[in-house]
Amino acid sequence: MKRPADIYLRFLQLTEALRGLPTLPALDPLEEKILEFVARASQKGNRLSVRDMMARSELGSPATLHTRISSMREKGWITLSDTEDARRKQIDLTSAALKHFDKLAEAFAKAAKGA
Repeated sequence: MKRPADIYLRFLQLTEALRGLPTLPALDPLEEKILEFVARASQKGNRLSVRDMMARSELGSPATLHTRISSMREKGWITLSDTEDARRKQIDLTSAALKHFDKLAEAFAKAAKGA
């Protein structure tokens, strides 16, 4: 029987292989953290605005977050859409970002099977 650490290390190995596939441009570590934050909120049914993200001091200063959100949008990971308030922009994952999470899930399942 495999130890949980073996499964996790196999998962890391498989995700590293995913990074080599020609999909979306790579994210820096802070952008990955932002992407995961947006994805978790979306999964819970919470919609985030740019303003909501700026209030998250653990993710960085408002200026840093604005720069990263713009970068992630240019790279094709997220989109910004209008809300009822024209001053607020909603952050959504792109279909390519959702496919990325699907591939991560497949890698995790494969690692757990021991394949």
